[in-house]
Amino acid sequence: MTHPFTPDIVEAVLKHMNADHGGHSLEIVQILGNQPDATAAELTALDPTAAVFTAQVAGRPVEVRIPWSEPITDRPQFRSEFARMHQQTQPQ
Repeated sequence: MTHPFTPDIVEAVLKHMNADHGGHSLEIVQILGNQPDATAAELTALDPTAAVFTAQVAGRPVEVRIPWSEPITDRPQFRSEFARMHQQTQPQ
């Protein structure tokens, strides 16, 4: 799938998530990424099909790819997808 986002859009999303939502990213990686022992997580890439995090697990970096619920075609979808992911990490 062709990547529809310019580097500046990707960089803005990465910067926002890592600066403002680091705790949420860690929860997403621990629960949705099946890395319960992760101690840190950084969003390192994204594409139309998934978010890619680098998690620290047992002192080592581990790439964790978590798919979106559907392919992302416009920037506002990132917000709703990250909100959905975070919601899925919360106890029901």
